[in-house]
Amino acid sequence: MVLSRFWLVIFISSILFVVVGLFTGSSYSIDYVLNGKKDEPILVSEKYLNEIPKFVADSIEKAPEMTMVVDRDTSNPDTTYVYKSQTVKLYSGVQKSDGLLPTCKNSLTDLIIPLIAYLAFFCGLMELLIVSGASERLARKLSPVFAKVFPSVPKNHESISYMTLNFAANFLGLDSAATPFGLKAMESLQEINPEKDKASDAQIMFMCLHAAGLTLIPTSIIGYRAAENAANPADVMLPCIITSFVGTIAAFILVGIKQRINFRSASLVLAITTIIAAIAGLLFYINGLDLIGKNYFTGNLSGLMLISIIAITLIFAFKNEKKFAEKGTTIFDTFVEGAKNGLNTGVKIFPYVMGMLVAISFFRNSGLFEIISNGISFVFSNIGVSKQITDSLPVAMLRPFSSGGSRGFMIDAMRSFGPDSLTGRLACIFQCSAETTFYVIAVYFGSVNIKNTRYTLGMMLLIDLICVITAILIASWFF
Repeated sequence: MVLSRFWLVIFISSILFVVVGLFTGSSYSIDYVLNGKKDEPILVSEKYLNEIPKFVADSIEKAPEMTMVVDRDTSNPDTTYVYKSQTVKLYSGVQKSDGLLPTCKNSLTDLIIPLIAYLAFFCGLMELLIVSGASERLARKLSPVFAKVFPSVPKNHESISYMTLNFAANFLGLDSAATPFGLKAMESLQEINPEKDKASDAQIMFMCLHAAGLTLIPTSIIGYRAAENAANPADVMLPCIITSFVGTIAAFILVGIKQRINFRSASLVLAITTIIAAIAGLLFYINGLDLIGKNYFTGNLSGLMLISIIAITLIFAFKNEKKFAEKGTTIFDTFVEGAKNGLNTGVKIFPYVMGMLVAISFFRNSGLFEIISNGISFVFSNIGVSKQITDSLPVAMLRPFSSGGSRGFMIDAMRSFGPDSLTGRLACIFQCSAETTFYVIAVYFGSVNIKNTRYTLGMMLLIDLICVITAILIASWFF
């Protein structure tokens, strides 16, 4: 219900803002909101040739085919002139996101189709885990801990193994594997959900633990920083891990209080202590490496873990091939059957993802997001918050809506202020230590047709806020 109303609010408010802007003259055309593409210039005016500066008109008249583009002229450095069909069109600025119609198309071609391919492959592997008995064995070993975190999940339930694989994949930065594991976990949790159109406590806890984006190896962030010639591309790694870990613990505590989880369980304390010790040990090892060593280690660990998961699954399936024979199937046929399930899941979630991405696109292109962002930055700057921090806030604000959009702001922050500035580094930490909340909610709950997400959205946004505050404190401390 909350997500539905939020979707309506940002969509309707953006439409009203665009229409008012058109009739008040603050915008010349609204076609870019519908048909424009990201980073294309925006049409701001159209004039006759005799109405533009004479030196520009003279240049256009001498140009081949009477068409000429003049960039960065001295009178208006942000204006582009295009002469065509007896008029001169003036463009200024660039579009923040694809328009409504391109977003509809791209959500299918650039997002859903690749996602379906990932889903098909990893759902095929997960079917092997089920039939071979591997998921049941993993769930049995982890049940004592998961029984405390997810008290409504039956002991040794298969959803435990799926959630474990999802958390492990996220932890190692294996996004392509994390989503299929997560969707399978949601489907499994839905089977024991007494109210099928309403999110269960276990599903909410699972989603909120996602919100902090706990990652051990922020490979993509390191890559972007290296591309921008940072002195030490991996210097944000420890702050990213600390921030995301604080967010994950906050998620567990806040949702646990809401769901009245027993925090005094010995097995729970032991599990958390073990995780902290493991992270500390890995960080200690990584910090002892030189730059080349860090890049080599972080670049290969995630890939090796993914290959290991695939190899272990196939080897275990081969060792237990008789179980497949008992069910009248083979290992390969089981993989194909699981892949078909992945395909069906991808088709099912497409409308949810497309609907959310179109609303976010409209919100950004309308200019309303930019006004809100600038307003928040202004408020922060007037209460004594450093300009270096406020300059990085657009990344934090956009992250829950769009990973690609916030990534663009992150790269822009590094290019504008330098990759080794506090702004550049903080933008990277924001990007790494949070999740694309609205996309994740649309995908995961959409895959199981849940309409009432209860307090999931509010709690995930609160966790995002905690991550933002923690990131600012950690970055200020480190840098």
